[in-house]
Amino acid sequence: MKNKKIKIVTIGGGSSYTPELIEGFIKRSNELPIEEIWLVDIEEGKEKLEIVGAMAQRMVKAAGLDWKVNLTLDRRQALKDADFVSTQFRVGLLDARIKDERIPLSHGLIGQETNGAGGMFKAFRTIPVILDIIEDMKELCPNAWLINFTNPAGMIAEAAIKYGGWNRTIGLCNVPINCMKQDSKALEIPEEDLFFKFAGLNHFHWHRVWDNEGNERTAELIELLYNPENSGSNNETVVANIKDSKFIYEQIKDLGLLPCPYHNYYYATDDMLKEELESFSTGKTRAEVVKRTEAELFELYKDVKLDYKPEQLTKRGGAYYSDAACEVICSIYNDKKTTMVVCTINNGSVSDLPYDSIAEVSSIITAHGPEPINFGKLDIPAKGMLQLMKSMEQTTISAAIKGSYNEAIHAFTINPLIPSGKIAKEVLNELLLAHKKYLLQFAKIINELDKQTLTY
Repeated sequence: MKNKKIKIVTIGGGSSYTPELIEGFIKRSNELPIEEIWLVDIEEGKEKLEIVGAMAQRMVKAAGLDWKVNLTLDRRQALKDADFVSTQFRVGLLDARIKDERIPLSHGLIGQETNGAGGMFKAFRTIPVILDIIEDMKELCPNAWLINFTNPAGMIAEAAIKYGGWNRTIGLCNVPINCMKQDSKALEIPEEDLFFKFAGLNHFHWHRVWDNEGNERTAELIELLYNPENSGSNNETVVANIKDSKFIYEQIKDLGLLPCPYHNYYYATDDMLKEELESFSTGKTRAEVVKRTEAELFELYKDVKLDYKPEQLTKRGGAYYSDAACEVICSIYNDKKTTMVVCTINNGSVSDLPYDSIAEVSSIITAHGPEPINFGKLDIPAKGMLQLMKSMEQTTISAAIKGSYNEAIHAFTINPLIPSGKIAKEVLNELLLAHKKYLLQFAKIINELDKQTLTY
């Protein structure tokens, strides 16, 4: 691919993240000979596409680049002969995320975009769409790489590879990047002088850290970040919707690994639920806050003089997602062999996961894709949780593809954030009805639920 002019397509191009994506490409313009960037969206996202697309064109012009930035609602037109396809879409837009959060919370359950019932329904809505995109790619750009940062990124990557047959798929998340920045700050050592090894699943990983003299610094970081004697002074917010750590210091010390901030939902469910219910009662769930923030961003993007990424975008959450996508593309194109944390085929790197399943793991990004770095075995406490979550993911994926109500119930039962029995079934049914427009694979059971509702 080296020395070839490249075409990049972004599906979900009307996203508020797009300015960061364009900024990332501009920063790498001396490494990426881009000829065309296509921003694709759907009819419901047309206005946002036009606003953010015009801004993207201004950014490219201000950088003095001759790239063609095209806007379209025709996905197939955009995909023709693409080299890289990035996906950052949300089926049902932010209103769907609000339902994913508020409906479980109305039943006293965690309501979160990628964890619990909400995350599973995001997978139900998204997996059929990603598989449709892949069918178009097989016809129109059979050699393209699919770079996905649509959540839940790990399940989307597994569906794309195992069911869509698209091995040129890489899933991305910004959480490992933020963890590395936090570790660097706590140790007062530049990131480039540290070596990180991550292993697990998307939003469910652990990691270890070494310095450039060969000393492991994991235990020291556990003391700095989680020992209450340090008053949490080094433990700043890593993700926008988790205000501070609620981990039990003794547990993390015994584990001997640095947890993902999303582990708070599993290690400190009661505290996280209490915080979410308070937000729910005031109409300030994370989704509702994000919707207001995004509206403010698009008002900024309308400014015809704005030709750079505004600082306010960092409040949206998801910082570094887009830049990570740019770096993956750059590393593949140039065979840079950059070490990054990605969702890719496990290939034995995490021995406690199935060989052909998707893991989120530190990998060397080459021209032929990610080469995962071996992490080895996890101790029993982490291993048991990891295997349970992988079972939940795989059952969710199967249910999403088959439209299987029975498998959906199984997936709900496996998920540690959902109590089994009557409440699980009530939440499942309510979410199916709430999202019926986007769940055609579940049409039969949804029709039956609709009839039952009408009889009351």
